[in-house]
Amino acid sequence: MLPLFALYLGAGPEAIGFAVGISTVTGIFFKLPAGALSDVIGRKRTMLIGLVVFAVMPFTYLFVKDYQLLIVIRFIHGFATAVYGPVSMAVVADVAGTRKGEMLSWFSSVTIIGNLLGAPLGGFILHRTPASGNPSLGDFQTAYLVSGFAGMMALILALGVLRDNSPADKHNSLREAYSKFISGIKEVMSDRRILITSNMEGLQNMTVGALEAFLPIYAVTVAGLNEFQAGILWGVQIVATILSKPIMGKTSDKYGRKPLITIGMFLCAVSFGVVPLLKDFYLLMVVAVFFGLGEAFVTSSSAALVADLCKEKHFGTAMGTFGTIFDIGHAAGPILAGFLIARYDYLYSFWIMSAILVLAVPVFTINVKLEPNPGNKP
Repeated sequence: MLPLFALYLGAGPEAIGFAVGISTVTGIFFKLPAGALSDVIGRKRTMLIGLVVFAVMPFTYLFVKDYQLLIVIRFIHGFATAVYGPVSMAVVADVAGTRKGEMLSWFSSVTIIGNLLGAPLGGFILHRTPASGNPSLGDFQTAYLVSGFAGMMALILALGVLRDNSPADKHNSLREAYSKFISGIKEVMSDRRILITSNMEGLQNMTVGALEAFLPIYAVTVAGLNEFQAGILWGVQIVATILSKPIMGKTSDKYGRKPLITIGMFLCAVSFGVVPLLKDFYLLMVVAVFFGLGEAFVTSSSAALVADLCKEKHFGTAMGTFGTIFDIGHAAGPILAGFLIARYDYLYSFWIMSAILVLAVPVFTINVKLEPNPGNKP
């Protein structure tokens, strides 16, 4: 409902895009320090900080009357996912043991399901207006009240669940805590295997962002499909990812991460490059399914591989680094695709982005060397 709210406030296309993307910018800058902070003060405290932001910020939208204030609130709201996202992944990695791929995949799938449920709920609230069908300011405020209620429920649940079973380390001084914070960041950032693996996820997510922005436009303006069919194409891709992620995660735990990441990158590259060759709805739907499967192959294994490569005490920093590169890729996808499409066409633009994925594979396979890990195939 955010783009519609920005439109209601008089924003144009570029301004709407900026409003949607500004919270991702927050994640780019703050996911890494938030993850590193959790390594120092503990997961519980850091997760609660994120959940407080989730609970409080929706209510601030009730005071929005102009676009400028919306942007400020959106940026601050981005702290919620910037703090909670990488830290919650670190918690999963902490407790998953040899089942990191499976558990992180379940976590990701449930997150996606929550996003899918939120969209139609927001749409239902906005389109209750029986007369003109245009949502009023009151409709938007009702939607944000519901969002705030959901955030409060999450916070209350967390207060009952997140007990002191993982206390933060005791430090003699603020300087010692700061030293651990900096050393964790340096150790993770100096491991090129973690950076390259995170970049595989970032590049794959670049094509996800590009499809999210331009698949509906291609379907309607080039393939001649209607808006409902365009929505189905995107929905099919998401459903394929949700259903296959836990299976692929369990497979990566048993047979290794690198093969699945490699296969997934090729699946995404091929299916992404085939899109502008097709105009038939059913063929495009098949391609969307294969892209969703490729995404599941990559995302089910990349975060788990990062956790495998990292020392347990730095899981938060590693997941923060992973999340930062993930957000950079997602934000860069629509921008790069728009830049290329404006100068060429869909075919060459999509092929150039597909080539980037293919070229990244040998860099990954050559540089990410895995040490034997008894009892857990990396």
